[in-house]
Amino acid sequence: MKYSARNALKGKVKEIEIGQVAAEVVIELPGGAQVVSMITKESVDNLGLKVGKEAYAIIKASNVILGVD
Repeated sequence: MKYSARNALKGKVKEIEIGQVAAEVVIELPGGAQVVSMITKESVDNLGLKVGKEAYAIIKASNVILGVD
């Protein structure tokens, strides 16, 4: 697999919640942190996503905004 994004986080699919239009997919990373992504139901099928399957959260963003109180 090749991609131009700088951040690819490998984990396992922990949960898939299918909605009317989109699906919320939770990927658990080693150490327990979680990444949540909203994708189409068609993408869930095309990728063959199932709970327990390994997957990558690939993040490409021009800005990451941080904040503090």
